Amino acid sequence: MTTAHEVPQEILISRLADHLRHVSQVSQPQWTAFAKTGSHASKQPIEKDWWFTRCASLLRKIYIHGPIGVSQLESDYGGRKEIGYYVGHHRDAGGSAIRKAIQQLESAGLVAKHEKRGRILTSKGVSLLDRQSTEILKELAKTKPELARYL
Repeated sequence: MTTAHEVPQEILISRLADHLRHVSQVSQPQWTAFAKTGSHASKQPIEKDWWFTRCASLLRKIYIHGPIGVSQLESDYGGRKEIGYYVGHHRDAGGSAIRKAIQQLESAGLVAKHEKRGRILTSKGVSLLDRQSTEILKELAKTKPELARYL
């Protein structure tokens, strides 16, 4: 069985984002049109539907690093904030964008809380990522036959 570790992350995240657009529990909040993703960002994201990309990215990150908490995800999605001529410092990402996305993924049944250690994927979430990974690897194996051994 192919896992998310074996496929390119850009392709997997874009496929998951397309899938999440059709899930009724995952919807883009109204404030995403004019909100930044954190204090390190100077502008809001360029993509109009960046919310689904963030949700897909969270799914993959929870799959690979889970159980993982919101504070660790804030640190991972944060970035460098330049302050004048001084050396830039790390700033965490905004917690609301991460928390709301995880809550929507929980209501869709893809993510669940794991005791007091953070969030993990449910069996439905794991099967979704594995199924998408298998489809991606099959498509890549058509162009690169050496990848067929991973199927």
